[in-house]
Amino acid sequence: MPENTRTEPATRTEPPVVAVVGRPNVGKSALFNRLLRRRMAIVHEECGVTRDRVIARTTWNDLPIELIDTGGITEFGNEKSRRHLDSETRRQSEAAINDASIVILVTDATAGLTSLDEEVARLVHRKGRPAVVAANKCDHPDRDWMADAFGPLGFPVHGVSALHSRGIDELMTAVTAGFPRQEISSSPEPLKITIAGKPNAGKSSFLNRLIGQERLIVSEIPGTTRDAIDIPFHAGEGSTARHYLITDTAGMRHMGKVEEAVERFSIYRAENSIRRSDIVLLILDASQGPTAQDKAIAKIILEANKGCIVIVNKWDLVRHMTSQKEYRSALEYAVPFLRWVPFLFVSAKEGFSNRKCLDAIDRVAGNIQAKLPTAILNRTLLDAYEKVQPPMLQGKRFKIYYATQTDTKPVTIHLFVNDPERLTQAYHDYLLNSMRRKFGLEGAPIQLVTKERPRAPFKPSPGDSRRKRSSS
Repeated sequence: MPENTRTEPATRTEPPVVAVVGRPNVGKSALFNRLLRRRMAIVHEECGVTRDRVIARTTWNDLPIELIDTGGITEFGNEKSRRHLDSETRRQSEAAINDASIVILVTDATAGLTSLDEEVARLVHRKGRPAVVAANKCDHPDRDWMADAFGPLGFPVHGVSALHSRGIDELMTAVTAGFPRQEISSSPEPLKITIAGKPNAGKSSFLNRLIGQERLIVSEIPGTTRDAIDIPFHAGEGSTARHYLITDTAGMRHMGKVEEAVERFSIYRAENSIRRSDIVLLILDASQGPTAQDKAIAKIILEANKGCIVIVNKWDLVRHMTSQKEYRSALEYAVPFLRWVPFLFVSAKEGFSNRKCLDAIDRVAGNIQAKLPTAILNRTLLDAYEKVQPPMLQGKRFKIYYATQTDTKPVTIHLFVNDPERLTQAYHDYLLNSMRRKFGLEGAPIQLVTKERPRAPFKPSPGDSRRKRSSS
């Protein structure tokens, strides 16, 4: 576990926590999304879609709150679960209740009171948390009387409809009644990190090791993680603390092999998480090597122009057969388009190299925000241009007049040139490699933007003894 790490920011006043719990298919995720006023948790009629805790912050009547969506509780506390996922889902729900300032116990008004509703209520009572019952699916006034069936649970009952937003204001008035009026102190914008990879590469295990707690359900069953799970995290203390928002995603398979709607939603969420991130950690299974699907995910990362680190997980399974140097050489041969990306060899199972991962994240974070001095940038490109000329196309040669950096995340370089159409892909890659040799920028994408500008080509700086190249 990295030293001085926590899964909550250290410099802010924490808002009250509202945990949404209940048995499966009562509408917990639908209510969670309704309270957030946006779609975050996957909602589907399939039982058991939500498994891990999904956490998000919002406000209600100007009161800041932290909402936690949980998986449906399907087992009783006095029985030994026959299914690992059921047991882990219950454990995640219990953790949410432990963290909660107040609990919303969601039930299905149309189904009436069930033994599992009573089990969830007993759990909340045992934890000593205040709660209210949201009797969901009271979609019109004729159903409001159905909410009375949940009085025996021992908490105030409110008939609501997450689908039609009925009774939500009254429910949240009761939920927030005891919340203090407080201002949330500002904190630095966190670095957004997405963990991506194919199913069973060990993404959740790796994240649990990185943050030092069993935050996510780990199972050998493919598709255990379904939602994109955001986890605030920081390393260090006080003004020097580094703040991160780490997103675990569902395993990404080729869409042509996906039949279930829930898995399709999960993959869409994973792709969206990649697009909104600053850095993506691509998790590979060392025992399998880079597969076609790993390369497809890498392509998504590259096309999104995101910082990237390749994490070779399960190194404990192969380290007795090869060295890291040999394995890296084979990786670079298999995925040459990732040679500018750092490769880290880890074992989530044994927990080694976590410190190196955090150091690599910080290093790449600096690189994606690098600001290149204009004079040195132009000198680097001029040296590259003089060393290797671009090819002739229809009797004319591509020429660069001037270069300047215009943005970061990604590092964006504007090239003012004679004709953008004459820049071949090979010469484009050559210029990128030249800049990487000069500036490093490990793990950081570089975007070249060409713009036509009719003027004299590169000229040496005053005092440069080298003679200007003649135009071709």
